[in-house]
Amino acid sequence: MKKGAVTRARILDRAFRLAGRHGVEGVSLGALASDLGLSKSGLFAHFASKEELSVEVLRTTTERFAERVIRPALSAPRGEPRIRKMFDYWLAWLKAPDLPGGCPIVAASVELDDKPGVPRDFLVKAQTELLGTLAKAASLAVAEGHFRKELDTELFAFELMGVMLAYHHSLRLLRDERATDRARAAFERLLADSRS
Repeated sequence: MKKGAVTRARILDRAFRLAGRHGVEGVSLGALASDLGLSKSGLFAHFASKEELSVEVLRTTTERFAERVIRPALSAPRGEPRIRKMFDYWLAWLKAPDLPGGCPIVAASVELDDKPGVPRDFLVKAQTELLGTLAKAASLAVAEGHFRKELDTELFAFELMGVMLAYHHSLRLLRDERATDRARAAFERLLADSRS
């Protein structure tokens, strides 16, 4: 890997770690440059604008989420076993040591929800694709006979996303020691309802 690519990867890794705590928009270029021992102009050599850095942090986050949650779950058999793996990997993702402030996507969804622009557009596309992935997983569970035929797979995806967002809130903001148990109970209830 070339030196420029290594430096860019280093910048994105640090920004990724900061984004969960400060939000994507809260990652200061000056603080980031100082933290990495770069000049501001050195940082701008890799990212033409703050907006470009924000989009690349979001892209890095969605790629890492896919690497740690979606792709490993694909090794499980189709249907409910795959959904269970995805859920377990997702719980681990939200507690990962390199996400000290929580998931940057969750933070960005709050800060960008009413702020038009390229970062919000990227985030909307990524989250819409994730909901599609969850709905497809539910459709495969229907096809495998694990879930009932008339299941609204888009509603399943919506409810699973809701469980994960509530888990993040309970774990990170409320510091609720029962957050994981409650997320698992809500997930099991969702699966039971999807079968019956």
